[in-house]
Amino acid sequence: MLDHMTFRVVDIARTKAFYSAALAPLGYSLCFEGNYGSNMLGFAYPDASEPDGKKADVWFIDGPSPHGGPAATSGCHLAWRAANRAQVDEFYQAAIAAGGKDNGAPGLRPDYHENYYGAFVIDPEGNNIEAVCHLPE
Repeated sequence: MLDHMTFRVVDIARTKAFYSAALAPLGYSLCFEGNYGSNMLGFAYPDASEPDGKKADVWFIDGPSPHGGPAATSGCHLAWRAANRAQVDEFYQAAIAAGGKDNGAPGLRPDYHENYYGAFVIDPEGNNIEAVCHLPE
């Protein structure tokens, strides 16, 4: 099971605006903004099992790693589970309104499985982000 993931970005302010909007329909909010050698953002969802009532599992760091590599994480596919199909629709609309590029409007993807309802957007760094609901309604 994954605990968290971190991605590098070239414009932390743009990332903050984009992901604050795109992830809000899924219950996420910005829970951390600070500097540990680089500017960082953490996004969390409500989780009663966590000591502070939320779980930060998506992190963004401004600029390239001091260990080398590209300035930004690009070309990845990130998918967040939605509680229902309406959340998938809202995620898509919010991400597009925040500057994302369409990569697959909300809809059923029966070639994945009969109830796979997803939407795909290219984020400002070129990652393919998705919200998906696996429920039959």
